[in-house]
Parts: sequence; C-alpha cells; structure tokens
Amino acid sequence: MIANDQLKNLLNKSEFSNTDKLLIILASDNGKAKPVAEIRKSATTNGLRATTKWNLSSLLSRSKGRAISTPDGWELTTDGRTYVASLVGPLAATPSPRIASSLRVHLASITDSNTRAFVEEGIECFERRLYRSAVVLTWVGAVSLLQDFVVKQYLADFNAEATRRDAKWHTAKTTDDLGRMKEDDFLQIIEKISIIGKNVKQELEKQLKLRNGCGHPNTLKISENIVAAHIEILMLNVFTKFS
Repeated sequence: MIANDQLKNLLNKSEFSNTDKLLIILASDNGKAKPVAEIRKSATTNGLRATTKWNLSSLLSRSKGRAISTPDGWELTTDGRTYVASLVGPLAATPSPRIASSLRVHLASITDSNTRAFVEEGIECFERRLYRSAVVLTWVGAVSLLQDFVVKQYLADFNAEATRRDAKWHTAKTTDDLGRMKEDDFLQIIEKISIIGKNVKQELEKQLKLRNGCGHPNTLKISENIVAAHIEILMLNVFTKFS
C-alpha cells in the first residue's frame, strides 16, 4: 500500500498522530502483518526514534479497530487500510500507492457488497503487483457499478434499446440478467441512452480490450504504469460517478 521509500517522509510529518504513524508502518511491505519488534525497527530505521519509549501494542489496540493483533503480528483491517489511504494518499509519490490509495477512499461509497469485494481484491492485487488480476477485478467492479446503476434508474430505457437491437433479448430485471449481455454491447447501449458519453464509451472500450488481454493466457506484458492508467480511467469515469 505504501512504498518503503516513502516511510521516512511520512513518519516525520508533524500532522500525524503517534498512532497514525504506526498504522502507516503497517501499510508498508504490502500490508503484511508485523510483530512489535519489526514495527519498532522500521520506525527507528526511518528516523522515528521516539517509538523506543512508546507502548506500541497499547497505541494500536486503541486505533478504533483500524489494526488488529494476529498470530503473525499487528495488521491493518479494511477500515485501517481505508483510513491510511485517506491519510497519505496525496503524499504518496509513486503510481501504485497513489492510485490504490485514491481508489480505497471510494470503497466506502460502494454500497453493493459484491462490487465492493471485487474492487477491494483488485486494489490488493495492484498493491501486490499482480497486475493482470488487478486489471480484471477492477474492471469487473466497474461494470458491476454500471449494471447496478442501470437497474436502479434506467432499466426500462435499457430494455427498450436492447430489444430494439435484438428482438430475442429477454427483459432484464436484475444485474444478473444484465450479465447475460456481452460487455461491449452493454457499453454501446448505455452510451445510446446517455448514461455515458461517446468519449467515455471509447475509453471504456479500450479498458475492456485490456481486460480481455489480461483475462486469458497469452504473451501480453503489462507494467505498473499501464495498470495505474487503467484504474485511473475507471476511477475518474465510473467509481467517482456511479458509486
């Protein structure tokens, strides 16, 4: 979640509380669980020597459920990850923590639990540099949001346009029904009924092609920047508008 080379800068920000700084440490190394000794070592290595006098477990236990003690050490909860993302998002300089942090901020606004689970898994994959999986899961989350929006506000218009295009279309009533349609056709229809604009549709078509390339065994190579751009397109044009 937070690149290790960002710790020194973040841990010495005066605006963060002692507990905040410990949570930031827990967000490093892809958020893996850390025993107290490792947390203290990370702090002192990055210039936060005051932790030698802190009761780390006491501070973390009073973090309002943002961190929990496990057999492997202390680790962030989902609420903790979201909190750290909102705390340090603008300060993270590399694409991975910046994009992932921004997307985590939007998690709380996604009301559908299934969609939220897909998006959170996608963020986890991006943070762990599982780039193909990140592309697929964030795309699924974005499409799920759009489908939910159609069902709640544009179902009659959608069915009318779908039937006009295909007389065999069975009237959709739920998001599962919408899932029967190819995603490219789905994008064409929601653009036609003005849920999204032409330029947004064209950008989403590009992301769908990337998703298809990442979802099947092939020789396609992708980098962090490509995936960051994919997620940012979805965030700006879907997650921030339809959550």
